[in-house]
Amino acid sequence: MSSHVTRIIAAACLSAGLGASLAAGQAADTSAAHRAVARNIGAKEWPELLNSLCPEPAARGGAAQRGATAASGRAGGAAAPARGRGTGGPQPPPREQWHAEPVKVFDNLYFLGQTEYSAWAVTTSEGIIIIDTIFDYSVEDEVVGGLKKIGLDPAQIKYVVVSHGHFDHSGGAKLLQDTYKARVLMSAADWDLLERGNPNQARPRRDMVVSDGMKLTLGDTVLTFFLTPGHTPGTISTLIPVKENGRQHVMAEWGGTGFNFTITPERPREFWFRSYIESAQTFRERARAAGADGMIANHTNLDGSKRKFPQLAARKPGDPNPYVLGTEAVMRYLTVAEECAKAGLAELEGR
Repeated sequence: MSSHVTRIIAAACLSAGLGASLAAGQAADTSAAHRAVARNIGAKEWPELLNSLCPEPAARGGAAQRGATAASGRAGGAAAPARGRGTGGPQPPPREQWHAEPVKVFDNLYFLGQTEYSAWAVTTSEGIIIIDTIFDYSVEDEVVGGLKKIGLDPAQIKYVVVSHGHFDHSGGAKLLQDTYKARVLMSAADWDLLERGNPNQARPRRDMVVSDGMKLTLGDTVLTFFLTPGHTPGTISTLIPVKENGRQHVMAEWGGTGFNFTITPERPREFWFRSYIESAQTFRERARAAGADGMIANHTNLDGSKRKFPQLAARKPGDPNPYVLGTEAVMRYLTVAEECAKAGLAELEGR
């Protein structure tokens, strides 16, 4: 852990009254201590993330559910219901329950998702990159229709990045692949995860495989991918260069947030908590090195988008962009994710 992050945690521990040993960076390795650190670091800037990953025990049903809720996480990570076209299961919900209008966030970054699930479009000098594709039942309305509403041509979609293999992010990829011949990118582990899933759900053909540190260049834009296993075995987190009024920024997308892990006898829940913690630490340092000064997520309740969209709509010339919060805020986001995972692990182990 970097000395900077240690100082953040130490200050939070002092604020929480957790003692001198915590302030020295020797945090008590208990669920309550890690939750307190996360709350003091994230309550102001990242309340949605905090409440999703670090609910207080009383909010989760108390000790009788020790470990169970911490393991599954809350909103913004739970595997979505298998609702799609032709699945034979529950049919898609009515459009009025999920439809959202597209939002211009930066000059080259647009939100094209649903009320709860995010899809993003990065525009470049040579085409469009889509990050996450929501469901098969909503992709045509939100992504294809959303691009048209903002004056962009969906035929210019060149690449589709799927952050992880859950259906709420991968379900629309097949339509974009089949209709627009877009190349689809996913990690090898999550291609495998997707292919082991429900065969009745829409799945793209296996295409490009993302490796750790891989760069994707399209025209004047370079995205950088990092493998951050935890939420799924091959979750991808991405650094995205954006611009507004001639100013350059870097958005960091933490590719998978909840604690609903892919459990096997060989890789139990404890394994995935530890993987998640390590991934949060590593991506935090990579985001710092890149100068990331804002966060986006693939659920609207995890990056404050539900608060920020109205702020974008009400902006006047010269007002700051609500997504630009500074590098230290990005560090705090990823530290909250790390500390909540540590709290979940400690709770699972009875500490």
